[in-house]
Amino acid sequence: MVSPLEKTLVVMPAFNEEESVRAVVLEVFEKLPGITCLVVNDGSWDSTSAEARAAGALVAELPFNLGVGGAMRVGFRYALEHGFENVVQVDADGQHDPAGVLALLSRLETADLVLGARFAGEGDYAVKGPRRWAMLMLSRFLSRTAHTKLTDTTSGFRLSGPRAVRLFAEHYPAEYLGDTIESLVIAARAKCVIAQVPVAMRVRSGGRPSHHPVKAAVYLARAVLALFFALLRPPVLLKDSVGTVS
Repeated sequence: MVSPLEKTLVVMPAFNEEESVRAVVLEVFEKLPGITCLVVNDGSWDSTSAEARAAGALVAELPFNLGVGGAMRVGFRYALEHGFENVVQVDADGQHDPAGVLALLSRLETADLVLGARFAGEGDYAVKGPRRWAMLMLSRFLSRTAHTKLTDTTSGFRLSGPRAVRLFAEHYPAEYLGDTIESLVIAARAKCVIAQVPVAMRVRSGGRPSHHPVKAAVYLARAVLALFFALLRPPVLLKDSVGTVS
């Protein structure tokens, strides 16, 4: 009998993460025995690919930087082509504890997309200022869209089940913040069931953070714009396994 981990593909977008990616891949294999890990080298110019391969990961090479959304779409398509039912995103910078994947998998029986939530009672991860305001606003609005309480809609630590994998392989957005905000709107409008589980996040183990504190106000404006454009797009109709629209 195939275990849930054997049916799950870890997709790890990585852009110049040579300092951390080897340790993160090794931790994935240690805590999730039997799982497959695909590192998507998102146009890095350092030794990210070599470090990932040295740790035992599969590596997909992108010729230039597409962003997290573009890298994840590669991962979703790889999963479909190679028979994986589930896809879980794990960041290459060490912020996501791979052990949390087990908690995400436990919710997959009743959900199509499971978020690892930083602000749901687990851990002490904190965000302040305009970026925190944006997260609160987005969570309140997207909770209504998804018809369930979501406290961390910008979390990249998320697990997609079979329906969401098929949806995202064709329609995962590549724009800035699209991989978090717009993907939730797409999933909700396609009638995917969205849930969350509390997880603890860690500080980066290497590289540079993607958002500097002085850019927090810009993040707030971009988050609002990302949500606005997500709502302008027409809903995606998701076909089930026998070809009917659901």
